[in-house]
Amino acid sequence: MCNMTFEDPCGENATERMDSVEQALEEVLTAALPQGCITVGVYEAAKSLNVDPDNVVLCVLATDEEDVKDVALQIHFTLIQAFCCENDINILRVNNMRRLAEILEGVKPGGESMDLHCVLVTNPQSSTWKDPALSKLNRFCRDSRGLDQWVPVINLPER
Repeated sequence: MCNMTFEDPCGENATERMDSVEQALEEVLTAALPQGCITVGVYEAAKSLNVDPDNVVLCVLATDEEDVKDVALQIHFTLIQAFCCENDINILRVNNMRRLAEILEGVKPGGESMDLHCVLVTNPQSSTWKDPALSKLNRFCRDSRGLDQWVPVINLPER
């Protein structure tokens, strides 16, 4: 799959751009985590979207190959995507939940693993968040929508 803008042809520039977007996503998640600006889990995300959708700056939907056959999860994703589109919240799909868990330090206190199928990034309560990596993700999402790719897919590379 090739994601591109009108200025970027497919090929090396597109590959470099995707690497840049993957890195930007990792930077945003890493910066948001210690600020308490991450909501993890399909149910928790739905509650947060219902209470304060204007505070959400990014929605990340994550799957692995076995999740594709989970009809209930796909229905949840469809509803979350529709809500995010209606409320102008950027959405990304991510493959490689193991890498996402590494980025988010994927274990709750007490050793219980987290539901990483849906991750919301919100603004810190004190201010509007201005982050170059978040701006890059927003631009990528906007460019993808211009190409009729409403929910772009990012493959997080292994480390």
